Amino acid sequence: MNRFFAAKSPEITKQELEHMELSRAMAGECVVLLENDGILPLAAGGKLALYGMGARHTIKGGTGSGDVNTRSNVTIEQGLAEAGYIITTKEWLDRNERKRTAKRNAYLQWMSEEAERRGCSEFLVGFSDPFSEPAPEKIMEEDWKASETDTAVYVISRNSGEGADRYDRQGDYRLYPEEKEQLAFLGCVYEKVVLVLNIGGVMDLSEVKEIPGVGAVLLMGQLGNIGGLVLGDVLSGKVTPSGKLTDTWAKRYADYPSAAAFSHNDGDVDDEYYTEGIYVGYRYFDTFGVKPLYCFGYGKSYTEFALRAENVAVENGQVKLSVHVENTGSRYAGKEVVQVYYSAPRGSLEKPHQELAAFAKSGLLAPGEGETLEITFAVRDMASYCEKCASWVLEKGDYILRVGNSSADTETAAVLTLEESVKTEVLKNLFADTEQLEEIHANIAGNAAQADCAGAQIPHITLCAAEIETRKAQYQGTREPYSTEQTEILTLADVRRGACTVEELTAQLTVEELAELCVGTLRADGGSIVGNASYTVPGAAGDTSALLQETRGIKNIILADGPAGLRLQPVFKTTKDGKLLPGGEVLGDSYVPFAKDLKESQTDTYYQYCTAIPIGWALAQSWNLPMLEQTGAMIGKEMKQFGIDLWLAPALNIHRNPLCGRNFEYYSEDPYVSGKAAAAITKGVQSCAGKGTTIKHFAANSQEDNRYFTNSHISERALREIYLKGFEIAVKEAQPLSIMTSYNLINGTHTANSYDLLQAAARDEWGFEGVVMTDWFTSQEQPSLTGDRKAKYPISASTGCIYAGNDIQMPGCQKNVDDIIEAVKSGREIDGCRITLADLQYNAANVIRAVLKTSKEQL
Repeated sequence: MNRFFAAKSPEITKQELEHMELSRAMAGECVVLLENDGILPLAAGGKLALYGMGARHTIKGGTGSGDVNTRSNVTIEQGLAEAGYIITTKEWLDRNERKRTAKRNAYLQWMSEEAERRGCSEFLVGFSDPFSEPAPEKIMEEDWKASETDTAVYVISRNSGEGADRYDRQGDYRLYPEEKEQLAFLGCVYEKVVLVLNIGGVMDLSEVKEIPGVGAVLLMGQLGNIGGLVLGDVLSGKVTPSGKLTDTWAKRYADYPSAAAFSHNDGDVDDEYYTEGIYVGYRYFDTFGVKPLYCFGYGKSYTEFALRAENVAVENGQVKLSVHVENTGSRYAGKEVVQVYYSAPRGSLEKPHQELAAFAKSGLLAPGEGETLEITFAVRDMASYCEKCASWVLEKGDYILRVGNSSADTETAAVLTLEESVKTEVLKNLFADTEQLEEIHANIAGNAAQADCAGAQIPHITLCAAEIETRKAQYQGTREPYSTEQTEILTLADVRRGACTVEELTAQLTVEELAELCVGTLRADGGSIVGNASYTVPGAAGDTSALLQETRGIKNIILADGPAGLRLQPVFKTTKDGKLLPGGEVLGDSYVPFAKDLKESQTDTYYQYCTAIPIGWALAQSWNLPMLEQTGAMIGKEMKQFGIDLWLAPALNIHRNPLCGRNFEYYSEDPYVSGKAAAAITKGVQSCAGKGTTIKHFAANSQEDNRYFTNSHISERALREIYLKGFEIAVKEAQPLSIMTSYNLINGTHTANSYDLLQAAARDEWGFEGVVMTDWFTSQEQPSLTGDRKAKYPISASTGCIYAGNDIQMPGCQKNVDDIIEAVKSGREIDGCRITLADLQYNAANVIRAVLKTSKEQL
C-alpha cells in the first residue's frame, strides 16, 4: 500500500498557523515606502474609503509554477478590517466585483475555446495568455459622499507569470486611463490619499508623480496569503516599512537600455541581443547619467536615520567597515539598510560608475537608539572579467568606497589604492558567439568617482598586490568509465557504510538502468503537463526513477515547485487500498473535478495546505539575509511534512528588463543581491536534514515569450559579471543540492546542452557538487510550445544533456530514455551529439549522490 505524507484531517494545523504568523512578521520588512508627505501611518480604527482592483482581489503571487495552492488568501479589504479600520465603500467594491467577475468568466470561456483550437490544455493557454485584471469600476461622486471619511486607499494590482512577457501599455506597465482619472478625482475630494501597489514588477509611476493629492505611495508587492494583514500592520504603524528597492525605476520605459529590442518589442522573439553588456540597471543609469524616478536601494521610513562610517580597514584580503546607524526620529522605531558601493579604476577595461559590494540591515532601533554594523567583503570581489586574458582582474588604481542608504545617497568612506594590476583568477573563455555583438560603451576616462573624494579627509589605504592570491581553474578531462572488481550486488547502504564508492555502485548498473535514473518518471503513467507528476505527493512537479529502490536501495527524489512556497495539490482522494484517484488538480485557472461515481465511504481524502510566502522580488527588498535564511528553514519544515526532497527554487535570474513576465520570482537587477538572497534561502532550507534547493534558471532566463527557443546573445564578460555571478555566489556560499537549467539558448547553444556552462563553469570553476536537471520539457517535443509559429531553433537534445552533465531530464519521456540507450550502445551521433558509457555513468553517479544527500532524514 502506498504511503502518503499528507494529513487526513481538513483542520488547520498548528504549523500552518505558526508559519502564517512568521510569514506575516517577515513580510512587513519587504514593503517599500516610496512616497509619504506625512499622512502615514494612519490613525488606527478610523473609517477608510477603499478602492481599486486589488482591494478585494489581492494578488498573493504570480502565475505558473511559482503559484502556491493555499487554504486561504487574506485580501486587503479583509486585512484592513482585521486591523480595526471601517471600510465605507462596500457598494463600490460590490459593483467592481461584478465587473471583474464578468470579465473573468468571459476569459475562462475564451481560454476553453482557444485550448480546443490549439489542440492543447487550458493550462498552456493560461501560460501564454494569462488573465489581465480589467480597469476598475468608475468611482462616482455618490461613492465619495457615502464614504464619510477624509482618507482613501487606492490599490493598483498587476499580475504576470511564466510563459508570457509583459507589455509597455495601459493596464500593464502603465496606468489604465481609468486609474489615472480615479486617482486625480480622489486627490481632489479626500484630504489623505494612499496609493498601494499590489504588483510583481516595476511599472511606470511617472504619471502618479504628476497627480496632486496623492500623499503616500506604498510598494506592497505580492506578499503571499497573508498580504492583507501585512498591509494593515504597515498602514496602522504597527510595523514601520523598511524595504529598499532592488531595481531602478525609470522615468519612462524607453530609458532602459534594452527597451527597444526586448522580447516582442522589436517583433523578434527568436534572438535577443544583450547590447547593453554590463550596463544593466543602476550600472547603466549611474554611468550614463540617466536620472531615474526611483534609484536602486531607495526606500523611505516613518522615521529618519543617520549613517556614519567609523572605520575602514583591510585585513587578510578582507575589506572591513564599521558603520554606525542611529534612529534620529522622535516617534517611530525602524530598521535601516547600510549599502556599500565601490567604483573601480578604468584601465584597459571600462567600468560602471559604481557597483554594490556589500550590505547589512540594522535591528529595530527606537528613537535615539544606535547600532554599529560590521560589514565585510573580499578585495578580490572588486575584480572585473577580462575577455582578452580570460581572467578576473583587479586593475591598478584607486577603488573608491561609498556608504549610504541608496545608490544615489552615499558618502565616500575610503580610497583603496592598488599600485599594480593583479589577476585574481585565471580561467578560459567559455561562451563564444558566432555573431558579432555590438555593445554600448561609456566614454569616461579615469575613475568616475574621483571627483567625489577630491580634497575630502578620508582614509587612503594601499593594497598589496603580492598578498592577493591568483587562482587557476582546473578543468575536467576526458571522462573515463567507472569499473569495479566487486561481484556482489552493491547497494546505497554499502556506500553509506563505506563498503563501496558511488562510482563502484554505478559501474554495476546496466545502460538501461543508468538511462532510467537520468530521466524523470512522467512517462510512467502519461501524467499531466506539469504539476502532478509524483504519485505519492500529488501536485509535486515530478520525481526521479524508483526502478532501483528494491534492488539497490536508490529511492526516488520528489520535487516540488516554488519559489513562493511549495505548490502541491491541496486536496486529493484515494481508494481505501491506497490507489490515487483522478481529480482535484489545481494550477492557476485550471481545476479538474473529482469523479462523482465513488461514495465518500469508499475513499480517503487527504489535505496538503502550504504557506505562500512573499514573492522573490519582495523578499529581496527586505535586504535582510538572516530573515531570508529563516524563511528557507520554514520551507524546509514543510518539505519534511509533505515528503518533498528538492524544492525547485530559489529563482535568481536578473531583472534585465521590467517587462520580463517572471521578474516577480526573481530578486533584482543586481547579481550580488540575487546571489546573497539565494544563498541565504538555500542555507535555511538545507538546515533541514535531507532537504535541498534547486537554484534556477541557469542561465540568462530573461525572456518568457518563445522561452523554449529564444537565443540570448551575450558577451563573455556580461555573462560572467551579471548573469552568472549570482549563481556563482549561491554555489560558493551555500552549495545548493541542485541546479536547474533554463529553456533558452546562450550564443547558439541550449543551456541544457552546454558542457561549458554546466561542467566547466559550475563544477570546475565554482566547485558545484550537486545534481543538475533540465527545466520541464526542455528536451521533449511538444507541438503546443510554439503555438501557431514555427521555431527558428530546435529543442535541446537528450544526448546533449548527458554530454553536458545535465543529469536529470524532466519530467521525462520514453524517447529520452531510448535515445540515450541507443546512443551509448551504438556509438552513433544522435541529435548532433555522440555520448559514451562514461558520460552516462557520470550523470547517473551525480543522481545517486543526490539520493544519498536527500536520504539523510531516513538515516
